[in-house]
Amino acid sequence: MGGDFGPEVTVPAAAKALDQYSDIELVLVGQETQLIEQLRVHGLENENRLSIHPATQVVGMDEMPAIALKKKKDSSMRVAINLVKEGSVGACISAGNTGALMATSKFVLKTIPGIHRPAICTSLPTVRGHTHMLDLGANIDCTAEHLLQFAVMGSVLAQSVDDNSQPSIGLLNIGSEAIKGNEVVKEASQLIGHTSLNYAGFIEGDDIYTGKVDVVVSDGFVGNVSLKTAEGLASLVKTVLKTEFKKNIFTRLAALIALPIIKAVQHTLDPRQYNGASLLGLNGIVIKSHGSADVDSFFNAIKIASIEIDKSVPERISKEIELYLQQHEEKIA
Repeated sequence: MGGDFGPEVTVPAAAKALDQYSDIELVLVGQETQLIEQLRVHGLENENRLSIHPATQVVGMDEMPAIALKKKKDSSMRVAINLVKEGSVGACISAGNTGALMATSKFVLKTIPGIHRPAICTSLPTVRGHTHMLDLGANIDCTAEHLLQFAVMGSVLAQSVDDNSQPSIGLLNIGSEAIKGNEVVKEASQLIGHTSLNYAGFIEGDDIYTGKVDVVVSDGFVGNVSLKTAEGLASLVKTVLKTEFKKNIFTRLAALIALPIIKAVQHTLDPRQYNGASLLGLNGIVIKSHGSADVDSFFNAIKIASIEIDKSVPERISKEIELYLQQHEEKIA
């Protein structure tokens, strides 16, 4: 029910997922009347791999997380997360209020033992493919231990999603030299460096998109600003190109000639391919879709959820954290 378009996007995205994946079943959680109407529009009334689980309330996109948590106990978001806890479904996917989704997920599912805070992680395009970056806004103030936990979670996700046995980890900083950065980042570097993770050291902001590392770790404040800056820059480049190509007949002809290249670039940078951020560190899989997601974007979020279910991501994170804690205790002893 969440996001800018609600069932008008989520239902056809579900139809696309069912068409492309024969081994999944989907549960639409929300206000029954609206969902049934959309099922009829898309000819899904008799689809046996698709069911409706009613919920009477909806969390508004601008609603305070605390209010949603206390007063919206029968919201589509809360009910969907409850289904994950009960084991009725393998994952929850929502395009709704990010703060409410994180707060509700943490309250209902709890964090994996050894994980202090969940983190938001998504993939970003690079010149070599893509990288996974976390945290993207869930945790504004972080300790070195939090950043270490993010590194472990990001590594497990990259291993699972990309079949990469040794993903490289980079810690976002204002310089690559060991003397650079604040005390939290320096301490985190020491902690990560003493684990079995494939730690590449500090990276700078311009390294995020070069493909230098497979996982980029930062606190939520820096991560969110970095992400939004990149989105703004991409929008600026797109606007400038359109303006320049439309200046006169010669630039229009140039645009026509360059059209295949322009389309290729647009495809590579298409944010719909990267929609679906994982809320890592929870005892369950929760995927956050962008609020303005269209059908293709939301379908990609479903695809990510399916992969994380197949790869048992929360269980793998739990094992890695447990292993780290054991190693840490042995060093102290």
